[in-house]
Amino acid sequence: MTDKTLLISSALLCLGLSLSAQKRNFDMLYQREDGRRDITLRNASGINTPAREFSPALYEDVLVFVSQHKSGPVDPKSGETYLELFYSELDPNGMPQKRDNYSLQINTELNEGPVTFSRNGDRIYFTRNNIMNGVAKKNAHGQTGLKIFEARRGIYDWENVRELPFNSDDYSCLHPALSADGKKLFFASNKPGGYGGMDLYFVEKTGETWSKPINLGSEINTDKNEVFPYLHESGLLFFASDRADGFGGLDLYLIDISGRKWGKALNLGEPFNSVNDDFGLVLTEDGKQGYFSSNREGGAGKDDIYFFEARDGIKGMDLPELYPAMVTVYDAQASKRVPGADIRVFERASDGLIDNETLYDVELSPDATDQTELNFKLVRKKVDDLGDPKAVTNRNGEAIIQVEAGKSYLVLVSKPEYNTKEVIYQVDPEGPPRPLEILLDPTNCMALNGKILSSNNNLPVPNALIRITNQCTGAEEVIRTNLNGNFVACLELGCDFTVHAEKNGYNKQETQISTVKIRGSRSQDVELKLSPLSEMAQREPITEGTVIVLQNIYYDFNKSAIRKGEARDLEALARLMNQYPSMEIELIAHTDTRGTEEYNLQLSLKRAESAKQFIVQRGVDPNRIKAVGYGEAFPRNKCLNDVPCTEEEHEFNRRTEVKILKIDESAALYFKRD
Repeated sequence: MTDKTLLISSALLCLGLSLSAQKRNFDMLYQREDGRRDITLRNASGINTPAREFSPALYEDVLVFVSQHKSGPVDPKSGETYLELFYSELDPNGMPQKRDNYSLQINTELNEGPVTFSRNGDRIYFTRNNIMNGVAKKNAHGQTGLKIFEARRGIYDWENVRELPFNSDDYSCLHPALSADGKKLFFASNKPGGYGGMDLYFVEKTGETWSKPINLGSEINTDKNEVFPYLHESGLLFFASDRADGFGGLDLYLIDISGRKWGKALNLGEPFNSVNDDFGLVLTEDGKQGYFSSNREGGAGKDDIYFFEARDGIKGMDLPELYPAMVTVYDAQASKRVPGADIRVFERASDGLIDNETLYDVELSPDATDQTELNFKLVRKKVDDLGDPKAVTNRNGEAIIQVEAGKSYLVLVSKPEYNTKEVIYQVDPEGPPRPLEILLDPTNCMALNGKILSSNNNLPVPNALIRITNQCTGAEEVIRTNLNGNFVACLELGCDFTVHAEKNGYNKQETQISTVKIRGSRSQDVELKLSPLSEMAQREPITEGTVIVLQNIYYDFNKSAIRKGEARDLEALARLMNQYPSMEIELIAHTDTRGTEEYNLQLSLKRAESAKQFIVQRGVDPNRIKAVGYGEAFPRNKCLNDVPCTEEEHEFNRRTEVKILKIDESAALYFKRD
């Protein structure tokens, strides 16, 4: 093979690289015969083009990467358009979807990228051409180098862009990679005094500035080029190098730098590396999924981004260490230990919730302030629907669970004839997990598991109003059925109860339940069937024209992208639309009033399209969803332009609404039967 020119981040720094096959006398994590059994590799075809896509970075729920516009200013050195930052939302499996421009403040007419982000998402570090006031600065040889810049997250976009102090006009600094704690920044540079070509360096943060660069030494750097560093939470440093013992071009390597004594740099082998260029790898926190760049044969363009899954993690990489924690369960009244208690453990998300497919069911309930609107409400599923427990207490009331240092968990303990108990368990980042003692209160009630169906077709009736009257006390409990027509109540022992069900468009129905002289199981199932007053009620389990307000959707600050794991209302909406295949909706996004009207209008439309794409990824036909953006046109409070408001008041105006345009379940049923 012949020499080629490798683009390193900006198409300005060119390195002569040999792609000829080299002797392979190095240590490899994956050999040819076993690599493909462990790794599933797929081209991220949703974002790749005939041009260049490379250097992916994970930021909250999106993938940020470097690419080229089809049109724009041309770099005279490469003859190609300059590089900019793009982003893509990820589908539920982690595959990137369609691309969009990332930031107006970061992207310029010259080159930007790659990037890295702080753990909390409030800082970005990125490579950019050495420019001052929009004009490229040249060194003594007439070349424009590369520098690393920092910016802070603002209300609408990244703000306060500044050059980091260790840059120089005489050499390039590029490819930043921030450590998880934000205290070290790794990068590549051709500064004088290195081992040759590009070397890897790091700087340490002191206050709001950075130390002088420190070369990572001969364990990593060679007389060739070491570029594109990435430091994983595990302490493994991944990087690319065109050193002589590789497959050809750039190869991906890793080295453990977590301890005082570093290991050996290991070539990742196939399928990560090929005879072409392979570089720019990033991983999810658990190490089981990731992305990297390659210009190997069979791609869509010059450089492509690839998605991979490593079910057992990457060899040579230690997954998060789990520690045993002792859980002891007591009877709160008898002061005795409780054997046979089921223990389930759920990791908590940043908002304190757990994936609602795992733990939560969804109810539709009228808004407290506007009865014409409905809201989704998350309620914990019945214990029997939560799968097998992680552990069961022994005859001493003890059990061991496995936890990770620094994580927050919800520990759920249940046993028949006891009230289920939820406990938040925060694991100390340092030291062994503390023992957990849980008190269970005996129940003096009977569990009532109810289901409301339509009498004509046995379909569940969601959002039916259930009134349960205690004949002993006259007290009334009011609850609603969830999307599956289910409800749960706990009835006091020794009394008679009336269970009354109603919903607009249906005849009312009631039944009697007694807990007097109850024996055996302290649970009972009840099923009520409501007769529709008209065919329309049966066809419309949710009335056409109904508006459902989705409050629990969180977008990146000025982006349309939905934060991964934080779109719980959209998850519920997708389930609703899959349950009712005839439902067609209008998905309406609103912004707050900050920013210009035109900007907010475009942003709201992008948010509506983003929400639509989220639902489509969960199996809903896109033709059933119309995306609409209203911008700031319909605020719900006083927060108009120039009116001082709190962040919470602005957030009240940022919402996504769903209007039911059409629903005809009789037609859907007929189609299914046919």
